[in-house]
Amino acid sequence: MARLPDIVPDKLSPEQKRVYDAIVAGPRGRVQGPLRVWLESAELADRAQALGAFCRFGTSLPPRLSELAILVTGAHWKAGFEWWAHAPIGIKAGLDPAMVELVRIGQQPAFKNADEDIVYAFSREAWDTKRVSEKTYRRAVDALGQKAVVELVGILGYYGLISMTINVFEVPLPAGEPEPFAR
Repeated sequence: MARLPDIVPDKLSPEQKRVYDAIVAGPRGRVQGPLRVWLESAELADRAQALGAFCRFGTSLPPRLSELAILVTGAHWKAGFEWWAHAPIGIKAGLDPAMVELVRIGQQPAFKNADEDIVYAFSREAWDTKRVSEKTYRRAVDALGQKAVVELVGILGYYGLISMTINVFEVPLPAGEPEPFAR
């Protein structure tokens, strides 16, 4: 890490070690990226990773749509580690690789699936204008349902925190991986 040293599990406090072990035992299976940063504050790491597990694995949105929201967020923040981690997951979940690339470079994709189009529009509008128009909001509720829209906002907020952590603490990409966003 450019701003924080790598974690040495044997040197963690008992509280940090408890959270570290919980993350490793959970669906992520490892501690990397922003989770490493958050372990400086075991309580923040514990609470944030629990929210993250829900936002990533527990919402009513199918993974294809939650990954799209994550990618829009990562591209908005130009968070390289976020993009590196989630672009392959999004493609594996069913996103068209060409559409993923357009999201990365900031161009408007022409999605074939209406639900992808609304998640993209909602996410971009929320990040770009700090609001969502009534028209976009209604489209999202009509397409996804109220609960999913609430969860979509949660995903955007959580991955905004992730992206900010990546950028502020200069979380590096794994060795040899190209930076997806020009600086």
